[in-house]
Amino acid sequence: MLAEGVHSVADSGNQALLLLGRRRAQRAETREHPFGFGGERYFYAFLVAVVVFTVGAVFSCYEGIERIRHPGHLTSPAVAFGVLAVAILLESFSLWNAVHEARPSRGRASWLNFIRRTKAPELPAVLLEDVAALSGLALALIGVTIATVTHDDRWDAAGSIAIGLLLGCVACVLAVEMKSLLIGESASPGMQAAIVAAIEAGPEVQRVIHLRTLHVGPETLLVAAKIGVQHDDTARSVAAGINAAERRIRAAVPIAELIFLEPDIYEAGRADPEDPAVTAAQAARRLSAARLRRGARKRQD
Repeated sequence: MLAEGVHSVADSGNQALLLLGRRRAQRAETREHPFGFGGERYFYAFLVAVVVFTVGAVFSCYEGIERIRHPGHLTSPAVAFGVLAVAILLESFSLWNAVHEARPSRGRASWLNFIRRTKAPELPAVLLEDVAALSGLALALIGVTIATVTHDDRWDAAGSIAIGLLLGCVACVLAVEMKSLLIGESASPGMQAAIVAAIEAGPEVQRVIHLRTLHVGPETLLVAAKIGVQHDDTARSVAAGINAAERRIRAAVPIAELIFLEPDIYEAGRADPEDPAVTAAQAARRLSAARLRRGARKRQD
């Protein structure tokens, strides 16, 4: 019960950290931070993982070990069962709300892939915390029940240790995902394909040579690409083509706020088959061909 109480306090503090990170990320860019403060959300979500591990996991394991070394006696099991029942109802409602909010962003992806691939840190953090909280309450209920039936308080201590191990696993998963976002993740393959298709949609661009993308925040994407232009284009036409390509990118991918396009002369031998631009271009062409085939079938029908 004490382990779950500390876990609940830590959860409340974690929600405050996530809200603080979201608020600080909305600050306008400065000369020292020209790309804005979107990464603040990743930083505070990483702090949540640290808090879950240090406050929740370590304390729960420590308390359980101490209770095994120095057993006590469960004096009010009815109160414990009542508190756990109310906590399970409240946590179930919280998890239902988190699932409801995450479902539109998840799409058809599995929950595991959603947690691994999403760029917004708040929903995965809340989902993992709510699942851990419900699982921890179940472990606490099992521990208190067995301790009450057997009159052996060590089962209660074992439940505390199990809660600590559970929170440690959740903290590690959350820390790994937030670390990846802090280091910098690229756009999804589908988004990269949309960017390549938008760039190559105009007559002024021959094709994309190289493409690099980076999430500097959940809703801010940096796009850097080297594009092939005609060798006899004038500087004015190249500049106009780049401006047109940037408008097409922003129309296709609204979060692409930072775009840097470098003109070059395309040479097939320089293309790297492992480059994101090449794979994204292939995906974009396959998508375009599939759409053309569907359109042809509809016209025939």
